[in-house]
This record gives sequence, structure tokens and C-alpha cells, in this order.
Amino acid sequence: MPLRPRLVLLHKHGTSGRVRFLCLSSGIVAFHPLPALSALRDEDYSPTIQFHPTALLREAEIHLGLPEDAIEPVPEFSAWVDTPTGDVPVLLASFVGIDPPFAAAERTGGRFIAITESRHLSEVERNLLRRAYEHVLG
Repeated sequence: MPLRPRLVLLHKHGTSGRVRFLCLSSGIVAFHPLPALSALRDEDYSPTIQFHPTALLREAEIHLGLPEDAIEPVPEFSAWVDTPTGDVPVLLASFVGIDPPFAAAERTGGRFIAITESRHLSEVERNLLRRAYEHVLG
């Protein structure tokens, strides 16, 4: 079974630095939820496979009904999740623009949340958010 990379999508406000994550009805991992019994690998886990994000980002833009180049990759971030069917890479991407695309999120049954609003997520998703948040804020 081929690996299906996942995305965590965020918006960081250019002036205030406020970070919000796209939370879909299935969680923060777009667009295919992680299976039960998934576990986040250590940060130093580094398989030999790397993924170029372009196709994945375009798929996300189409899924959300956004124009091309509305989402850009966040460089030097990757996480790996151990699942019952094998390791799954998780990439980080950011919405461009002054404000998050609230309407696109609503059309897909999602909303933007701060990291403090993530208690309802699974442990692996909360840990992914923590890593992403730390990476973006440096």
C-alpha cells in the first residue's frame, strides 16, 4: 500500500503572529484521518523517504476550493506517524493572505482553532499541533 502523506494546515497572522490551525470534522490531519492506534514518532526519526509537497498542496487547495498558490509549504518541518498500516509522513503548510480562509473551512465542515482549543483532539493530533506550533514560532 503506497504511503499517503497528510497535512497540518495553519494560518499565521503576519502582524500579530497569531497561529490558528484548520480543524476539520475528522481532526487536524487533512484530509484523511489517521487510523486508531497511531503514534507520533520521535522528532529525530528520519526515514530515507522524503516527499515534495507541491501535489499535496494543490490537492488541498482544490479540496478547499481555493485558488492555486493559496497554500505554501512550511520549510524544514516533517513528522512521521506510526500507524497499523505503516509509517505516514505529515507535512506542514500555511495559508497565505492576511486572514485565514474562514469560508473555505466552513464549506468543508471545518473551522480554525488555536492550540488552546485542541483538547477534543486525539493525543497524536495534539502532539502534532505542539510540534507545528513550536516549529512556526521558533
